[in-house]
Amino acid sequence: MKTASLKALALGGAMTAAVALAAVATPSAAQTAAQPGTVQIMQTAPALNLSAYGEVKVAPDMATITFGVQTEAPTAAAAMRDNAARMTQVMQALRRAGVAERDIQTSGLNLQAQYDYQENQPPKLRGYQATNRVSVRIDDLSKVGTTADAVVAAGVNQIDGISFGLKDPSAAENQARELAVRALQAKAQLYARALGVQLGGVRSLSEGGGYTPPSPPMPVAMFARAQMADSTPVSAGEMSVRIDVNGVYDIVR
Repeated sequence: MKTASLKALALGGAMTAAVALAAVATPSAAQTAAQPGTVQIMQTAPALNLSAYGEVKVAPDMATITFGVQTEAPTAAAAMRDNAARMTQVMQALRRAGVAERDIQTSGLNLQAQYDYQENQPPKLRGYQATNRVSVRIDDLSKVGTTADAVVAAGVNQIDGISFGLKDPSAAENQARELAVRALQAKAQLYARALGVQLGGVRSLSEGGGYTPPSPPMPVAMFARAQMADSTPVSAGEMSVRIDVNGVYDIVR
């Protein structure tokens, strides 16, 4: 009995020690295990997310004319040969008009069969059509009309249109940026006053928009007036350069 009591006492003491050790070790283990999965709630500072834009009107200083020579012949080779001969005359007219070689670019070359269609009859080959299109950049806007007349006289029978642009849009873009930032700042101050808070610093600022290259060609009909004037009248007008900005401002309550 005494031996059994001692064994029981020893066993009980061991169990007590084990429980005590576990009680001591448990908090540290729990803390270690909890750290990776701890959810921390962070309160985001209040802010204003606003957008504005700046836009300037500027006169274009360059133009691009896109035109073409279209020929037809019974054979493909003849159509291409006739087209090449006429386009050579057009290139010579461009050089006489003072257009530099670097400002002339072929924008399309096409050859396709032409068919005649009759009801209940198979298509009948009529011949071939060759088309060569060229884009010409003109830096002197006063020569746009006379250049158009010169290429038509040299053999051009298709004018796709004319578009205007800027040689260097950076000055207009920078002016639009200043206007956009001023508008954004004014809007932020207005919101702050309306909310009864103080405007803090700019947390972030992003930009979009900017100069867009020459717009789609204008209608070809404008060149039809050449028959009633010394040279084709062309009006460049104005173009818009717009910058969009988005800013996030901190606010203080």
